[in-house]
Amino acid sequence: MATSDGSAASGGSAASGRRELTYAVLLCLAGAGLATWTATRTWSVEVLARGALPPARQDRSGADLLPWLSALALVALAGGGAVLATRGRLRRLLGGFVALLGLAVAAGGGYGLAADPGAEAHRQWPALCLLGGLVAAGGGLLTALRGAGWPTMGARYERTARATGPDRPDGRPIAEGGNRAAWDALDRGEDPTVS
Repeated sequence: MATSDGSAASGGSAASGRRELTYAVLLCLAGAGLATWTATRTWSVEVLARGALPPARQDRSGADLLPWLSALALVALAGGGAVLATRGRLRRLLGGFVALLGLAVAAGGGYGLAADPGAEAHRQWPALCLLGGLVAAGGGLLTALRGAGWPTMGARYERTARATGPDRPDGRPIAEGGNRAAWDALDRGEDPTVS
């Protein structure tokens, strides 16, 4: 229980930030994942006349029509996951980048809806690609606007420089000479943590 109004507000703000971070990451991942999957589906089928032979059918996926579409969707997917590992301005820049990628993917889906009216078309896949791009762009935009104040990963995930080398849980150095001496002791069958 909070003891003052300030601590209650900061606890509520932290919970709100975690919730927004979760929503943004889920939007980015779901939208980019949907776009990646729909880019591999058959968007159109061309029937090619072959003279006396029966006509040939050529299935074309979104990736066949727009080779860059899958790549952008995969980069947006990776960017959605990277939102968790970044903080501050870098997170906001990453959010803007994911928003731009999502818009580009959505434009590819829109192109798939409008292109090639003469062929047999499967309009649901470009429409879902368009939707996925817009959802990913929404997650990226939310990150770009509000991501700087969201919580970050704990300090245990960060690398810190140490002057004395690796330590045991009780704070004493593992072995004189750093990592090399510890590995050499292990190779000899000795426990470098026992002094």
